[in-house]
Amino acid sequence: MSVREVTPGERVLVTGGAGYVGSVLVPRLLDAGYDVNVLDLYIYGDTLAPVAGNPGLRQIHGDLRDAAAVRSAVEGCSAVIHLACISNDPSFELDPELGKSINYDSMELLINAARAAGVRRFVFASSSSVYGVKAEPNVTEELPLEPLTDYSKYKALGESLLLEHRSPDWTTIILRPATVCGYSPRLRLDLAVNILTNHAAHNRVINVFGGDQMRPNIHIDDVMDLYVQSLQWPHDLVDGEVFNAGYENHSVMQIAEMVRRVVGEDVEIRRTPTDDNRSYHISSAKIARVLGFEPKHSIEDAVRDLVHAFDTGLVPGAMTDDRYYNIRRMQRLGLA
Repeated sequence: MSVREVTPGERVLVTGGAGYVGSVLVPRLLDAGYDVNVLDLYIYGDTLAPVAGNPGLRQIHGDLRDAAAVRSAVEGCSAVIHLACISNDPSFELDPELGKSINYDSMELLINAARAAGVRRFVFASSSSVYGVKAEPNVTEELPLEPLTDYSKYKALGESLLLEHRSPDWTTIILRPATVCGYSPRLRLDLAVNILTNHAAHNRVINVFGGDQMRPNIHIDDVMDLYVQSLQWPHDLVDGEVFNAGYENHSVMQIAEMVRRVVGEDVEIRRTPTDDNRSYHISSAKIARVLGFEPKHSIEDAVRDLVHAFDTGLVPGAMTDDRYYNIRRMQRLGLA
């Protein structure tokens, strides 16, 4: 089997393709000339409706733990971009066994099905949270992983599992993005920058817990570039490699001040002490050096995009609708 790059005209499976990142990535891949399969439970709605008529799109309403659904999803695909998971610590902690079954136990099934179907490239969306708290001023890919939560632990174990399946005839890539920010059709308003912007826009108040903690972020449009480009990075440069992608490292207080600058100086920032002092500064020097990948968008760009979405009616019920909040939707649907 060739390990050449995956190019437009070939088919890519995006697991979690109707999610926060996936619902932006799938249209981007289609626009780039790829055919796309999506495997998702669609619990946050039909976020891919605008592209549903695209002849290159095949949507599979299914569960990662369902062998038949997974085999169907990988059929005809040259690459897998594996986004699907119970996302972030609070959502995972609602039901740790459910989280483990989706985030980790299902990976062996997906990897084996992909290999059997002739997939040449597997891109795994891990997380920069796998490092835990580090004293180093810049957290690089070479540092040991010390995950503090089950969500992070199973992301780290997923990385190890994928690397155990390394083979000369396919390409494995692990990406550790920082917290994503900005507008998406499947908008999440339970992520740091998005939370602060939502409260500033609708309540004119931002509550900051602590404030000195460093929180790396990456604009959702830069994440799109990351995943699209990952399909064509040369095998010899990326196989078995791990890359951080978290370009803007600011304290929570600095982010709050950025939000206020964009939303309006009348926004009040209230600071409250917290026991959550997790803080880390991600270095993305490796991906810039090896692959020339550089961000094009700032946190303030993400805030402006969100404010525009609020102002133009794209986010009805931003403070109350559970579609924007993972925990609330999971609880309402009885998933945890």
